[in-house]
Amino acid sequence: MKIGVPKEIKTLEFRVGMTPAGVHEVVSEGHEVIVETNAGNGIGVSDADYEAQGATVVATPEEVFAAAEMIVKVKEPQLHECAMLRPDQVLFTYLHLAADPDQAKALVDSGATAIAYETVTSADGSLPLLTPMSEVAGRLAIQAGAFAMQKANGGCGKLLGGVPGVAPANVLVVGGGVSGANAADMAVGMGANVTILDRSLPRLRELDDIWGGRVTTVYSTKHAIDELAPKADLIIGAVLIAGAAAPKLITAKHVKDMQAGSVMVDISIDQGGCFETSKPTSHAEPTYVVDDVVHYCVTNMPGAVPQTSTYALTNATLPFVKALANLGWKEALTRDSHLANGLNVHAGHVNHEAVAHDLGYVYQSAADALRPPGSTIPFRKSSQSL
Repeated sequence: MKIGVPKEIKTLEFRVGMTPAGVHEVVSEGHEVIVETNAGNGIGVSDADYEAQGATVVATPEEVFAAAEMIVKVKEPQLHECAMLRPDQVLFTYLHLAADPDQAKALVDSGATAIAYETVTSADGSLPLLTPMSEVAGRLAIQAGAFAMQKANGGCGKLLGGVPGVAPANVLVVGGGVSGANAADMAVGMGANVTILDRSLPRLRELDDIWGGRVTTVYSTKHAIDELAPKADLIIGAVLIAGAAAPKLITAKHVKDMQAGSVMVDISIDQGGCFETSKPTSHAEPTYVVDDVVHYCVTNMPGAVPQTSTYALTNATLPFVKALANLGWKEALTRDSHLANGLNVHAGHVNHEAVAHDLGYVYQSAADALRPPGSTIPFRKSSQSL
C-alpha cells in the first residue's frame, strides 16, 4: 500500500502523522511511504531522516494525496485537503466531526473512507488512540490555566499552590476521565485545592484512591456545579461522549457568577466544548474574555508540545496503520470490531451513530458498510495481532 503523510497545516500545528521509526516499520513490510517535505520539522525530524528509513519525500501536499492510497495525519483535514480526497482513498486521523459540520459534509462529498482515531475502541471500553493526547491535554491544561491566571495575562493574579500563609487556588475539574485525571494530577502536584466532578461512582472511588484524600471527589449534578463553579479560580472542562458533541455543563450563568480573573480551560473544545461560552481558539490567539473570565479553548492543545505528542500518538497508532496497510481497510475492520468503531464516513455515508445523530445524517453502521451485497459478515473479537 502507498501511505501518504502530508504536513499538518492547522494554525501552529507541528505534529506529524508518522515518525521515521514508523516509516521503517511499514516499509520493512513492503509498503511505500510518501512524505511531504518539511512535515517533520516541528519535531526536529528532517526530510533526510525520513529518506534514510525508505520514505519518498515530495514537494507538495497535492503530490502526497495524488499518490497515496491511505493518508495518515494528526488533525482533521482542512476543507481544501478534503477536496483532494477521492473515493478509493482511506483517511486515518482525528476527525471530531460532531463539532464540525462543514468538514463532515466535505468528507461525505469526497466519497473517501475516513477512520477517526478518537472513536477507535479497545476491549476494556477505553479509547486507545485518544488516550495519549488526552494525557497530554490534561497536563497542558493546568500549565495553560496557571499561565492565564497571572495578572499580566488577564487572570486574577493567584498562584495555584499559594505559599505558606496564603491559601492555594481552587481548581475544579469537570470530568474524571483520562484528561481530567491528568489535569488533577498536575494541579495536585502544584499544590492547588482540587475538586473533581464525575457521574461514575466507581470512577470517583478510583480517583479518591489514587490521591488518598488529597482531592475532593463530587458526584456531578447541576446543583453541585451551581455550588462549585462560582468558587473556582480555574475550571478544567474534560467531558467526553465518544464521537458526540460535548454537553454544555458550565452555563453562561455560571460564568457570570464566577470571580473576575478566573480562568476556564476547555479540553472538550474539539467536540464543541463543555462550556456554554466556549468558542474555538488557536495557539496564535489562545484566550478571550467573557464576563471578566478568561477562556482558553485551543482546539489542538497537544500541538503546543509536538515532540512529546507526536511520539505518544504514533506509538499508539502504528499497529493500526500496519493492520490497515497489511490487510486493507475492509479486512482490517472486519477482523477487528474495535477498529471498525473508528469508521466515521464511507462512500458518502456517516458510519458513526453519535455523529449521524448530532449532524442530522442517516446512520449506516460499519457492519453495513463492510457487508458485500447479499452476504453477512459477522464481527470477530479484536485481533491480538494488532
